[in-house]
Amino acid sequence: MSPSRPAVELLGISKDFVADPYPVYAALRERGPVHRVVTPEGEDLWIVVGHEECRAAYVDPRFSRDWRTHGHLAPQLPAYAHGPGNAHVLLSDPPDHTRLRRLVAREFTPRRIEALTPRVQQVTDALIDAMEAGGARAADVIDALAFPLPMTVICDLLGVPDLDRDSFRGWSNEVVAPTGPEAEAAAYGAAMPYLTELIQDKRKAPGDDLLSALIHTADEEGDRLSADELLSMAFLLIVAGHETTVNLIGNGLRALFHHPDQLALLRGDLPGLIEGAVEEILRFDGPVEGSTPRIAREDVDFGGEHIPAGSSVVIVMADADRDGARFEEPGRFDIRRDARGHIAFGHGLHYCLGAPLARLEGRVALRTLLERFPDLAADGSPDAGPWIPGLLIRGVRKLPVRW
Repeated sequence: MSPSRPAVELLGISKDFVADPYPVYAALRERGPVHRVVTPEGEDLWIVVGHEECRAAYVDPRFSRDWRTHGHLAPQLPAYAHGPGNAHVLLSDPPDHTRLRRLVAREFTPRRIEALTPRVQQVTDALIDAMEAGGARAADVIDALAFPLPMTVICDLLGVPDLDRDSFRGWSNEVVAPTGPEAEAAAYGAAMPYLTELIQDKRKAPGDDLLSALIHTADEEGDRLSADELLSMAFLLIVAGHETTVNLIGNGLRALFHHPDQLALLRGDLPGLIEGAVEEILRFDGPVEGSTPRIAREDVDFGGEHIPAGSSVVIVMADADRDGARFEEPGRFDIRRDARGHIAFGHGLHYCLGAPLARLEGRVALRTLLERFPDLAADGSPDAGPWIPGLLIRGVRKLPVRW
């Protein structure tokens, strides 16, 4: 194994990295699967690229998600390392993760998700009605549909329809793409009391919803979620339950606008091609660019590099799904491709619990948009941005369209 190399500036490889990171990742992959980099935001961390290496990193127990236990190894703790709201599956390792996921999965079932289909369609139809109200022929599809659809559905699912969505959107944006440690900590600090009160209200007046079910669920031995675990799961479900779908819809439309032949093909057979189109969108330009950071629990030799204990490690799914060793002509967007095997939703024990819901919302939103607006097109450059910063979420904040 080689000694640790100096960090590579991602913007030094390409000034267009934020808008188009794929050539940068591909160039790094040609040199090897593991690299120490400096992100455009100035973070010094390690990334893993390549399909097989990313899958291997996801299941390597030396890379931990539990910052509460192993954060002392890191030179700088993330804002979420301590405090309430961090006792959920995304910030835990086995056996804690195994227990938490088992309890949540008892209620977050495929049957419950499938039952949401009529509601997803109803919300989509209402939002598109509002888009064209008064004869309007243009809108920002992120604000008009991609954000309110999944936010409404996840709030319905949890039973918190009165959520202050504008405030929560700001908190969520800060969590997934922090503008700085203080702002990130402030977002957590504002969201936790707010959610605590919502949960207290739900305890007093439970309903037929996921949050009420999580409050009362218990396994065969009587184990149940603690107060902090419940708060943490509510926070995770709301944030992850909308951020992924927002950018699945946005990135999907951008890909279709950039590939008019594929857009025409999809319009010609929406019922037959929409499911495959969503999978290809997830592979080609998925909403999650890289994993949430792992911490090296010990000195790790991986992919020909020596990663010191305490290092932050990000698994780049965006590159894994553009790896020619796994997908033929990976840079070609083809909605008829068999895109199965992509890791847009992660891999292993941290595979996204909400993947079925995101897929459902993506299918309904894109199909209905194209049915209702046969002439839907980008209103200007679909890549005008602004782009979401950081290596976690891939997408644009705005996407003007016309019809």
